[in-house]
Amino acid sequence: MADHSELITTAELADILTRPELRLFDCTAYLEPAPAGSGVPYIVVSGRQTFEAGHIPGANFLDLQAEFSDAQTALRFMMPPVTQLEAAFGRHGISATSHVVLYSIGTAMWATRFWWMLRALGFERASVLDGGIDKWTAEGRDIETGLAGGYPPATFTARPKPDLFVGKHDVLAATADRNTVIVNALGPQFFKGLEPSRYGRPGRIPGSVSVPAATLVDPKTKTFVLPNDAEAVFAAQGITRDKRVIAYCGGGISATVDLLQLHRLGYHNLTLYDGSMGEWAKDASLPIETG
Repeated sequence: MADHSELITTAELADILTRPELRLFDCTAYLEPAPAGSGVPYIVVSGRQTFEAGHIPGANFLDLQAEFSDAQTALRFMMPPVTQLEAAFGRHGISATSHVVLYSIGTAMWATRFWWMLRALGFERASVLDGGIDKWTAEGRDIETGLAGGYPPATFTARPKPDLFVGKHDVLAATADRNTVIVNALGPQFFKGLEPSRYGRPGRIPGSVSVPAATLVDPKTKTFVLPNDAEAVFAAQGITRDKRVIAYCGGGISATVDLLQLHRLGYHNLTLYDGSMGEWAKDASLPIETG
């Protein structure tokens, strides 16, 4: 494989499990229904319990909401200050010489979110395990249980790329920019506003196009679809390499699946609306589109 490319196969990971520079992490989180009237879209549950029930040998666990999100906002999973991320990634043993491999259970989006965050910090040596632990176990590969031993602490120094994340004002301006394509990664029913939204007003950011993250992953193997197939999906929505792309979803998680596929295809002007519909749908001053 190409060194530290976006994706790593299960066979490639098996070959490097004992390398000292490897930092392997389960990134899984779960979203459970919020109690009626609670005012939050969902309850975030750490995947630590399922990690301890079974993980790839040598892996450690990253808790997205508890350690790697901004605790000063009611929005979930928002990027925190750089200093918080430097300290957190350093605690988990990641340095400039590390090769980070990320995976999650059932869906790649938790792993791709961490991949995008690391890119935004200027760290390029991260890969997402293609097919995740689902493919790993389907192939009959070894699994460990119990607590992780932990990697030795390291110094993580960020080289931030602030243009990889944008806020609502930038997105609003982009709705009138013919050189920008705004991409919604949610399912078609939510894109069209045909179902109630847990985020508030149903619908989408005006002018956005639909590329559901689920269409970019094989539902059986959990692996990313082939580049030619992904290219056709994006091209059908008018997404070309000369355009800037802003991807969004409900909470800035599944949209990173789209961003990984676009990056894999050689698109470079890519960014993520971190607040996504969790912010947009609740702000009555922002326009929304349905149908």
